[in-house]
Amino acid sequence: MALRITEQCVNCDVCEPECPNQAIFEGPLHYQIDPTRCTECVGHFDRPQCVQVCPVDCIPLDLAYPETPPELLAKYHRLTGQPMA
Repeated sequence: MALRITEQCVNCDVCEPECPNQAIFEGPLHYQIDPTRCTECVGHFDRPQCVQVCPVDCIPLDLAYPETPPELLAKYHRLTGQPMA
């Protein structure tokens, strides 16, 4: 499942550089996450890095984009070009 950034975002700029998939970008009011690029850091890290560094805890799961861990791993492989094992 992709993550999303809520309106509680304070635009502190710490999440964007932490995203290994370049899924986070500056939106018109606050940062946003591209669900087609978000893997919850599956394949890269054990936990989503944006969630780890967010000082206001405003990055929940995006229920509009349900994905299983195997689907997130497959997306990671598509994005990185890494072959599936």
